[in-house]
Amino acid sequence: QVQLVESGGGLAQAGASLRLSCAASGRTFSSYVMGWFRQAPGKEREFVSAIGWSGALTHYAVSVKGRFTISRDNAKNMVYLQMNSLQPEDTAVYYCAADFRDNSYYTRHGDYKYWGQGTQVTVSS
Repeated sequence: QVQLVESGGGLAQAGASLRLSCAASGRTFSSYVMGWFRQAPGKEREFVSAIGWSGALTHYAVSVKGRFTISRDNAKNMVYLQMNSLQPEDTAVYYCAADFRDNSYYTRHGDYKYWGQGTQVTVSS
């Protein structure tokens, strides 16, 4: 069983930055593939970013590429999402996801077995 706890969400103005963190339980964190997803009101959950075992493999949704950066610290069992140049359309609940899979990045909701409870990000114009 893997438990994920997100933090770092909040209210930001357009153009500002926020850093989301995801703390994961388990002794084999370095074997988890990790992802960030988001869900805006009335919309389906969508892929944001993903990272492989060591952090060398990363992938981003087109909408956030160049503004968001995913990273991980396997020694601390942590994954981060640095969000720069935030826009109102980034407003959503952001979820951290994990699973035991081959080292790659995974972009589908169904690729992940474990999910956090989510953290709200609200960007005002």
